[in-house]
Amino acid sequence: TGDFHAITSAHNMITALLDNYLYQNRHSGNGLKEIKWKRVLDINDRSLRNIVSGLGGSANEIPAETGFDITPASEIMAILCLASDLEDLKRRIGDILLGYTFEDKPFIVKDLGVAGAITVLLKEAILPNLVQTTENTPAFVHGGPFANIAHGCNSVLATKMALTYGDYVVTEAGFGADLGAEKFFNIKCRKAGLSPKLTVIVATAQGLKMHGGVPETKIKEANIEGLQKGFANLDKHIQNLKSFGQEIVVAFNKYASDTDDEIELLSAHCKEMGVGFAVNNAFSQGGESAVDLAKLVVDTIEKHPS
Repeated sequence: TGDFHAITSAHNMITALLDNYLYQNRHSGNGLKEIKWKRVLDINDRSLRNIVSGLGGSANEIPAETGFDITPASEIMAILCLASDLEDLKRRIGDILLGYTFEDKPFIVKDLGVAGAITVLLKEAILPNLVQTTENTPAFVHGGPFANIAHGCNSVLATKMALTYGDYVVTEAGFGADLGAEKFFNIKCRKAGLSPKLTVIVATAQGLKMHGGVPETKIKEANIEGLQKGFANLDKHIQNLKSFGQEIVVAFNKYASDTDDEIELLSAHCKEMGVGFAVNNAFSQGGESAVDLAKLVVDTIEKHPS
C-alpha cells in the first residue's frame, strides 16, 4: 500500500539529517555524546544489524557504529498508528528521542527543526487504505508495528473510520492474546477512547497440544491428553482478557487433522469456562463456513456486550 515505503523514507531522512547535523557541528561542541537513532530497511538482513558508517574520509561524514532495524520496528510506524491527525503526527514526530548531548540533555527531532518536513513525507501514508477480501468484504489495511517492541495494532484512524461505516468492525491485535491483545487494551483503546463489545480468542488444536507438552512433530496426531493439558494456556488467556471486562468467544480454527472428539472436548471445556465457542473453517471453505462464528459474535454482542 506504500505505507512501509513512506515510513522507511521518513525514518531514514531523519537519520540523514541527524548525520548532517553531527558533521556540521563536529568542531563546535554542539554534537551528541550518544546516538539512539538507527536506520531502517524493510528486509530482515542480519548482516546490516550492526555496521560502521561514515567511512571514506572527512568528506563522508563521521565514522560511527550504527545499524539497521526492520521498518515495522521503526518508532515512526508506532507513531503513525497512534496519531489522530496530521497535527498530532507532527507533534509525536517532533518528540522522538535521537540521542543525548554532552550535558546529558535529550536531543529530539524538534531540535533539528524538521518535524514538519518529515510529516509532509507521511501526508499520504497517514490515510487508511481501503481494500477488499476475496469475497468482496471491505477491509482497511493500515500500518504494522510489531507487538514485541510497539503495540502491535493497526492505526487508530483506520479503526475509527471503519466504525463510521460498518455495524460491526473486526480488528486484530497481533502476537497473541498475552501480548498484542493486552497492548491493544492498555495502549490503543485507552489512548483512542475505544470500547470493544467482544473479544474473540483464536485457538487451534495443534497450538493447544504444543502448550500441553506434545512435541511439534506430533501435534497433528490425535492426542486427547495433550489437548487437555493445553487448556491451561487457553484458560489463562481467557482470564487475562476477562480482567479487561471483556465477554469472550473462542474461535476454533479447524485443520484437516483435527478429530471430532478433540473439537467436542474443547467445546465442552469452553462451556465450562463460561465463554462462547464456534468452529471456523473459512481458510479452506470460505466465508460460508464462518457463519456460525459470525452469528455467535452478533448474538453475544446483542445479549451480553462487554
